[in-house]
Amino acid sequence: MNTQATPSPQFYLTAPAVCPYLPGEMERKVFTHLVGPRAAEMNDLLTQGGFRRSQNIAYRPACESCRACVSVRILAHEFEPVRSMKRVLAANRDVIATVYPAQPSTEQFSLFRHYLDDRHQRGGMSDMSALDYAIMVEDTHVNTRVIEYRRREPGSGIRTEAKGELLAVALTDMMSDGLSMVYSFFNPEYEKRSLGTFMILDHIARTRTLGLPHVYLGYWVKGSAKMGYKTRFQPQEHLTPRGWEIFDPATDI
Repeated sequence: MNTQATPSPQFYLTAPAVCPYLPGEMERKVFTHLVGPRAAEMNDLLTQGGFRRSQNIAYRPACESCRACVSVRILAHEFEPVRSMKRVLAANRDVIATVYPAQPSTEQFSLFRHYLDDRHQRGGMSDMSALDYAIMVEDTHVNTRVIEYRRREPGSGIRTEAKGELLAVALTDMMSDGLSMVYSFFNPEYEKRSLGTFMILDHIARTRTLGLPHVYLGYWVKGSAKMGYKTRFQPQEHLTPRGWEIFDPATDI
């Protein structure tokens, strides 16, 4: 019988690079590889410790002079949608979500490119090819799923697996204590549907159905306008030096 212990993960530090969120700041990250039979377990532990997953890499900020990036998770069972969120749910009554294995498709990539070209022309992902997208989806050693959101075709009746227009996609990790939204994108032409908000609301509902407590949203960056939406989903916890603590927007000055 092999009694040799499983090797502990090795952590590495990136070189300084320009921060994509705050002008004038430099970022560094600490990272490790998520591979092997313990990848799912390590992903759970590291995510709970403030890491994020990108393909088979888990990383978290390790900036020398800035602590603006804060890990955020929604308390799913205590969440109640505000009036504007109820309007989003009503606007998307005709949307059906279907869960698939982590496998890419040409249709997904077409929507992904449309999203990037409209919203993130100068971002780090702006030049991603079909192969890059496939690697982003498939290169996972943990329990990852693709959730497709489609508009139900008129006259289709019962809400079963959708065959209509693809509106949005979420790449999601299924964890022991909830769901982690790794990456999501949507058709920017349907601005009135607020599809980004709708996908988060759907993940909250799914997490509650699973009887699990948390939806992980990644990092909130105070002072970054494009990250501001994350604090709208209350109650939520932020990871502080003292551990996970309830975030009170009223005291955030």
